[in-house]
Amino acid sequence: MKAVIQRVKEASVIIEGEVSGAIKTGLMVLLGIETADTQEDLIWLSNKIVNMRIFDDASGVMNLSVKEVGGNILLVSQFTLHASTKKGNRPSYMAAAKQEISIPLYEAMIQQLTIEMGAPIQTGKFGADMQVGLINNGPVTIILDSKNKE
Repeated sequence: MKAVIQRVKEASVIIEGEVSGAIKTGLMVLLGIETADTQEDLIWLSNKIVNMRIFDDASGVMNLSVKEVGGNILLVSQFTLHASTKKGNRPSYMAAAKQEISIPLYEAMIQQLTIEMGAPIQTGKFGADMQVGLINNGPVTIILDSKNKE
């Protein structure tokens, strides 16, 4: 499971002209699910997202988590995070999980993040054509990979 997390001042997802999810201060999370992902990957990644200390404390040091600053999370599925670009110029998405695997894991991630945050999170819609907008704060962008826990 891969995630691109961005610290944002605001972010939103629009689907067919309607706002699907929107947040102010918090994290925009793009989530890619691959066939080999399990509940263990989900738990590890959710814990990292909620507890990563990338918000400034009173001294201006990145020392607080999204939960500690009272922020929100906007989660959007993005299979293209598992693109392979080794051959040619057209990416292959063979590593991305099919819907029968990815939809239940995506829904489980929504539930897990909600539990860990202690409040509902905002989301896009799995498989929809989404327009994503955000104001990155910093900029701060971090890539997490549950198969490469560095």
